Amino acid sequence: MAQEFPTLKNDLLLRAARGEQTERAPVWVMRQAGRYLPEFRKTRETHEFFEICRSPTLATEITMQPIRRYAGLLDAAIIFSDILVVPQAMGMELPREVDVEKELGYVFEALTLTRKTLAGQVPLIGFSGAPWTLMMYMIEGGGSQTPSKQLLERTTDICVQYLIGQVNAGAQLLQVFDSNAGDLSPHDFSTFSLPYLKRIADEVREGLKARQLPVVPLTLFAKGASPSLAASAGYDTIGLDWTLDPRDVAKLTDGIIDGRTITLQGNLDPVVLYGGRDAIEREVKRMCNMFHDY
Repeated sequence: MAQEFPTLKNDLLLRAARGEQTERAPVWVMRQAGRYLPEFRKTRETHEFFEICRSPTLATEITMQPIRRYAGLLDAAIIFSDILVVPQAMGMELPREVDVEKELGYVFEALTLTRKTLAGQVPLIGFSGAPWTLMMYMIEGGGSQTPSKQLLERTTDICVQYLIGQVNAGAQLLQVFDSNAGDLSPHDFSTFSLPYLKRIADEVREGLKARQLPVVPLTLFAKGASPSLAASAGYDTIGLDWTLDPRDVAKLTDGIIDGRTITLQGNLDPVVLYGGRDAIEREVKRMCNMFHDY
């Protein structure tokens, strides 16, 4: 059963992720808690990166920093963590069993503490790396096809448990990051990534229902992957990178895949942030206009 948390006051992102019409586009930023914030840099003066990830109190503080600084301007908080906590929990190897609650319990504690600290201001996003991307960090270019698929299967098992645990701990939307998807051809993506992404989407939903937890929206960010293949993975929202035009992707998906409404999320080029205020404002408006008719 789900824990009791403060009532959510701003559900704009959750409604958009479910494909509902919203009064405006919700706003959140990848790495919105990070090095551009003076308060983050101050914290990092005395704490190592993964020390922060493993401390629920510090992770909550970092997660809350942009919410406090940009009060009323952001529509979500994303828990401060890293995709590499999963390989760390697995020992960077292929153990027979991983006690997800024990090895990653600090993430769950951080989610619960952050959700309570947010007091319903905005929803809280949890996340995991995708099996393919996690494996790339784990094998560092080595491996062969059969052992690789075994590792992908095992990593998928852990990701499913991890994401279900995040919802139990307070996450209200989940995002899966397949940051290395663009390293694969469409054929190889269909072989080494897509089946495991589908497993995550299906099994997370099944697991949430079985545990009587909220079936939260699922987002996939498969950087560099074919958008039509990514859209077939079974997620509610597809995050687009800056190389894609959302109008073209909308034509490919037609907004619906296998009877499911697909929401698109995107997709400002991070390099724009070096361009100064006028350039940033111009590019943000241009990006929003590209999504306007979708």
